[in-house]
Amino acid sequence: MKAVQLVEIGMPLQLREVPPPEIGPQDALVRVKAAGICHSDAHYRAGKSPVGPLPQTLGHEVSGVVEAVGPDVTAVGPGQRVCLHYLVTCGSCEHCAAGREQFCTTGQMIGKHRDGGYAEYIALPARSVVPLPDAVSFEAGAVLMCSSATSFHALRQTRLKPGETVAVFGVGGLGASAVQLARLSGAVQVYAVDLNPERLAQAESYGAIPVDARLADPVDLIGEATGGRGVDVSLELIGLPLTMRQAVRALAVQGRAGLVGIADQPLEIETYTELLGTEAEVIGCADHLLDELPTLLDLASRGALDLSAVSATTIPLDADAINATLDNLEKFSGALRTVITP
Repeated sequence: MKAVQLVEIGMPLQLREVPPPEIGPQDALVRVKAAGICHSDAHYRAGKSPVGPLPQTLGHEVSGVVEAVGPDVTAVGPGQRVCLHYLVTCGSCEHCAAGREQFCTTGQMIGKHRDGGYAEYIALPARSVVPLPDAVSFEAGAVLMCSSATSFHALRQTRLKPGETVAVFGVGGLGASAVQLARLSGAVQVYAVDLNPERLAQAESYGAIPVDARLADPVDLIGEATGGRGVDVSLELIGLPLTMRQAVRALAVQGRAGLVGIADQPLEIETYTELLGTEAEVIGCADHLLDELPTLLDLASRGALDLSAVSATTIPLDADAINATLDNLEKFSGALRTVITP
């Protein structure tokens, strides 16, 4: 089968012919119908986040159709539309038992620690395979597996409550979902911060108040809009020290900043004025949970979560097209999300 793989850190991905994956008694083989290209994949290619072993088929936002299952699998079957939880976990360790499987002691992420969805087929344990409602496209189902799920988990981690205010720093693929999910969670105002006018316009169409960071310090703009109060919750989805600190500085008293973007530089904070003096919190947000996915799939199937704009740009399983998309992501440009449709 064909797969686009990371062969060497810092080098373009390559289209290669590889053997189809084999499945065990509790596994499922899925024909890939859509695989989203995440900014994290650009980080993996660049070596900002460890990947291995190489060569590695990237791609952790995946949906498709079940091709075959092992003899012990009963929850899903051949021909079924599915999307894939990108964490492969044991289900029995201390962390899995406590409902925090992203810290599983033997856990692996598809497209990072084991082969992912930039391929014609992917195999993984059936417990990570989730039925995809007919009302949700393969493209939207793939994007939902990371963009939406990671944003949803971050909003849960920051304990957003109805009636609170939110600032979303970076309204690309994750941010488009974060804005909508914050509104669906009861936020009375959502401020969308970005440099890209098209992305700001898209966020405004979802009900956000656009904050154009080209015009001034977005913290000052949010301060003016809130009468100097700040916001209760901020999400940083970019991974830059500047925007991470802005997410902290934009907080109201006892506000919570959720850091999601992958950064390769440290964050510096004025501890007294930016943390202690306001009892602010900085919260790391890692991945998402399997039990969060049904809620998101329900929202998408009812049209409450609109992923049409996020999943509209598609490309074939082609190394040049994928590398060009990753190049754009490294420059924080391009489509909200690009989806491979093999």
